[in-house]
Amino acid sequence: MLVKTKAIVLQTLKYNEKSLIVKCFTQTDGMKTYFVPSAYASKKKQQKIAYFQPLNILEIEANHKNKGTLEHFKEIKLALPFYTISSDVIKSTIILFLSEVLAAAIREEEQNEALFEFIEVAMEWLDTHESVANFHLVFLVEITKYLGVFPDNSEDHFDFFDVKQGQFVSQQSLESLPAYESLLFKNLLKLRFDSPKNIFNYQDRQVLLKVLLDYYAYHLDGFRRPKSLEVLKEVFEML
Repeated sequence: MLVKTKAIVLQTLKYNEKSLIVKCFTQTDGMKTYFVPSAYASKKKQQKIAYFQPLNILEIEANHKNKGTLEHFKEIKLALPFYTISSDVIKSTIILFLSEVLAAAIREEEQNEALFEFIEVAMEWLDTHESVANFHLVFLVEITKYLGVFPDNSEDHFDFFDVKQGQFVSQQSLESLPAYESLLFKNLLKLRFDSPKNIFNYQDRQVLLKVLLDYYAYHLDGFRRPKSLEVLKEVFEML
């Protein structure tokens, strides 16, 4: 079936020196994996490879066989050019990290247009704003809404967050966070992208990042921690 859709690049793998395997989250069909032959062999290879940078948003025309095999692009162009992400080391590191998280967290081959639109709007926000220290944390929280595992904060007057139950509880248990980590998490759940960055310091962000990845690992089957995590930590020491 010939399909025209937007697609967000999540992951690329070099294949046989000259080709690429590209995992994308599409607006119409959820997760799809494409084979790009001779990506490194053509005279315009740099232009061709540039399409497949992490979290690039593409407009594609593709043949979808929907048989669990690799699909093929027919036409590709950028749907939303980024202007600051590629030249900003903080933003580009955030993008690399979040693309790994999304590739591990999104599994379904079905339409989730609300999730697609959120990612698209979030990437545009990141590209056009300078204060991004808490962006990755807010993004990771917001994504859980679309994955069906958003933490329940209706009882946030309690002091402890139970990771297993996904809610705040009155007494600490083996599955709950300590009081201070619970307070940080409670504050994070109230944040938006444009909230002041000085709400958290570097140490707070590292604690919250661990909490969020632990939460993902507990509630999403097969979730793998991103390889770029240590790079992200090093870069954020610069803020």
